[in-house]
Amino acid sequence: MFRFMFLFPSFLLFFLLNEINCSGDVLELTDSDFNTRIKDYDSMLIMFYAPWCGHCKKLKPEFEKAASLLLAHDPPVTLAKVDCTEAGKETCNKFSVSGYPTLKIFKNGDLSKEYNGPREAAGIAKYMKGQVGPSARNLPAKDSLNKFLDEPDLAVVGFFEESAKSKDDFLRVADKLREKYRFGITSSQENLETYQNKVVLFRPKHLHNKFEPSSIEFEGEISDGLESFLKKNIHGLVDHRTRDNAEEFSNPLVVAYYKVDYIKNPKGTNYWRNRIIKVAQSFSNDFNFAISAKDDFQHELNEFGYDYVPTEKPIVFARSKDNKKFIMSDEFSVENFEKFLNDLKAGTLDPYLKSEPVPQNNDKPVKVAVAKNFDEVVTNNDKDTLIEFYAPWCGHCKKLTPVYDELGEKLKDEDIAIVKMDATSNDVPSPYEVRGFPTIYWAPKDRKSSPVTYNSGRELQDFIKYIAKEATSELKGYNRDGSPKTSDKDEL
Repeated sequence: MFRFMFLFPSFLLFFLLNEINCSGDVLELTDSDFNTRIKDYDSMLIMFYAPWCGHCKKLKPEFEKAASLLLAHDPPVTLAKVDCTEAGKETCNKFSVSGYPTLKIFKNGDLSKEYNGPREAAGIAKYMKGQVGPSARNLPAKDSLNKFLDEPDLAVVGFFEESAKSKDDFLRVADKLREKYRFGITSSQENLETYQNKVVLFRPKHLHNKFEPSSIEFEGEISDGLESFLKKNIHGLVDHRTRDNAEEFSNPLVVAYYKVDYIKNPKGTNYWRNRIIKVAQSFSNDFNFAISAKDDFQHELNEFGYDYVPTEKPIVFARSKDNKKFIMSDEFSVENFEKFLNDLKAGTLDPYLKSEPVPQNNDKPVKVAVAKNFDEVVTNNDKDTLIEFYAPWCGHCKKLTPVYDELGEKLKDEDIAIVKMDATSNDVPSPYEVRGFPTIYWAPKDRKSSPVTYNSGRELQDFIKYIAKEATSELKGYNRDGSPKTSDKDEL
């Protein structure tokens, strides 16, 4: 018991020191020292923030981790922050900071450009590495090449004689793509003994496997083909898909979600990845493949109806070319995975549809659409349709509800459908896209494949005026300008 009492404070001290060191890697700048201190650093990424800002609080730990990752980089990259509500007000005004967090890149004491890169640690570090130094790192000897290839990112290396014309073409491509890939260049004779006047893509060592080569030589004209070659080969058979690079993976896509962790458990991570690759190699012409950390993609698990991964084994989801969703329902094994891919390729699987139950009564003026009845209520209803995609928790949606209900009542006798759909509980079908709430579309009855976003006002008369003008056939109760029609009885 006494031993525990003495050990616990030591552990607590270690934890606190570790936290202090992590956050200490980010400089705190104020109005009084900003102009002088930024001149001491060649490259600096500065976060302008407000302590009360929720997005800033979310970014802060990622920003601090990125600062730690960049400490040993050559050339160095420094991360700093400015509190726009207190000691940094004047500085924030000077650089036109109007929202939080705002990130800007400074070089040699001057503003270089706005930061528009990723917002998680690995992505921030990778992006900023691409902002400093030459676009292709010089590798003058064998040991510098080996050190470059030991870093945990894909590498693209040009092996050229000093006088080679293709060397300039390679550097031009490197300048263009420096934020996306790591480039190196060497004219060392000991390096040229292996490759001469070649460009070689090297996969990170932690992703090496026996099913595919760890390096690929580029063949062709650099200026015309290198960029497309890299895009085609960067991810190999089964790459590690992260929040930073997720947009690079296109459908049809098969993703295995499990406890992917190349820092703490690379052996366990590759245990499952190798089994996935073993099967995927036979389907590389049919699908793209990836592994993803389940904790980083909880939102995607939710899209497939999962709140969590119920086993240590991977769970597998797929999206077809037209973005339909499919779930491998059997427990993961090499045999089950192969069967799933064969069925997916043959088109014998039913897609997964996230949907609320179809309403038993749907006779109110505002119709309720769910994923399972969307075609009936919207696509095939043979009516011009105004559809609102909403979220139950959205304040703007709640404010719109009485207006939308009144609109339905006003137009209940017209050849118009007024529809609403909870986009958090139902899959939104293509071609509709919902990126905020509420999102409202107008879908003419003869052009349901090409709905248009409604961007007019949200008062009752705004809706009526818009619908009266856009309706395929003139409304019975309203003129084209939205004014009410008057009958002969009304005029008497």
